[in-house]
Amino acid sequence: MANLGDNAPPGRLEGRYAAMVVCWLLGNGCLFSWNSMLTIGDYYGYLFPRYHSARVLTLVYQPFALGTLAVLAYNEANLNTRRRNLLGYILFFIASAMVLVLDLATSGRGGLGTFIGICVVSGAFGVADAHVQGGMVGDLSFMQPEFIQSFLAGLAASGALTSALRLITKAAFENSKNGLRKGAILFFVISAAFEFLCVLLYAFVFPKLPIIKYYRSKAASEGSKTVSADLAAGGIQTLPEGDAEDPKRLERLGNKELLLQNIDYAIDMFLIYVLTLSIFPGFLSEDTGSHSLGTWYALVLIAMYNVWDLIGRYIPLIKFLKLESRKGLMIAILSRFLLIPAFYFTAQYGDQGWMIMLTSFLGLTNGYLTVCVFTSAPKGYKGPEQNALGNLLVLFLVGGIFAGVTLDWLWLIGKVFFLNGQFSQSSDLFGGVLLFFIG
Repeated sequence: MANLGDNAPPGRLEGRYAAMVVCWLLGNGCLFSWNSMLTIGDYYGYLFPRYHSARVLTLVYQPFALGTLAVLAYNEANLNTRRRNLLGYILFFIASAMVLVLDLATSGRGGLGTFIGICVVSGAFGVADAHVQGGMVGDLSFMQPEFIQSFLAGLAASGALTSALRLITKAAFENSKNGLRKGAILFFVISAAFEFLCVLLYAFVFPKLPIIKYYRSKAASEGSKTVSADLAAGGIQTLPEGDAEDPKRLERLGNKELLLQNIDYAIDMFLIYVLTLSIFPGFLSEDTGSHSLGTWYALVLIAMYNVWDLIGRYIPLIKFLKLESRKGLMIAILSRFLLIPAFYFTAQYGDQGWMIMLTSFLGLTNGYLTVCVFTSAPKGYKGPEQNALGNLLVLFLVGGIFAGVTLDWLWLIGKVFFLNGQFSQSSDLFGGVLLFFIG
């Protein structure tokens, strides 16, 4: 084994592009299974017509993700990152396989028991996501910004890929018997296979890339305890704690200090996702009315969101288009809340073209602002501090998702009040929200 102290910066950054590709694939794996479950929402809508599956599955997923991530972020400094990430990807693989097994075991029948089983799998996806997303973002935060950008782009690409696959499978099986079910089964066969690939990539490929070994060695020399197992997998022996030359060099800010210094970034992440998830996917799946695209309409909206979310995550690679001002980021993020009345009135009075445009803009700004925050926040900190800050930002991101998913039900509450004739068409949502809070 090589020694940590002998690990010099790699000449010409060997493995840089390979690392970016692997990060992109691992980002895909972090959300591929969950996006598959969301994208076959029309199948679950057919199986469970009374259970609002698009909303319920998301609402089940988020508490498990948020609760697990809170525990992991609090104990981040003492966790084995390799074990954490591998556990997450293995759980993704097992849960994806269980969806397939559940569908085959019930022969595609609905019912409460089957729905509860799907909800259990959704919760397992949430636990896996907390392990992988926080662990990977923290790990990549002390490396080159391009790596975390590639991982975040992979997260968005998983949505775009699953949407494209869903459109293809819907077209292929639309006129066949049990077409929806055949498409869903194909989805989760692909999903389980891809998650298994991610397990292999993280276990055997990623830790052996020279540039990854360099940045992990650098973090270990600054006092990080989370990278030891990954360094060992890459053939590097860490120095014993007693061999540290300068104890002050190993000092790091605690989570509280890091959070106070970056509270605006944390709020940014929360607000980005509380808005996005209050609209996507529940509102786009159920509350956009009837249009000429018919059953394709919700699928097209979700596909457009995912594609533009992916595009938005590459825009910050163009340096003069990247927003790094902390005040500018906050203004841009707060401005997005104008999308709430825009979506409401477009759903009531606009045609499908306007709705597709709004959905595309929602995805574009979500991806762009996410990358801007994640790549700007860690600058100027030591490796262990960057790891901790990455975990904290993901915690606020997931918190925003959970709050957004909860608020997403207000669209449904407003619609229910309208259908019951208690409010006029122009005020059903706002009156529903008011009544929800006061009574």
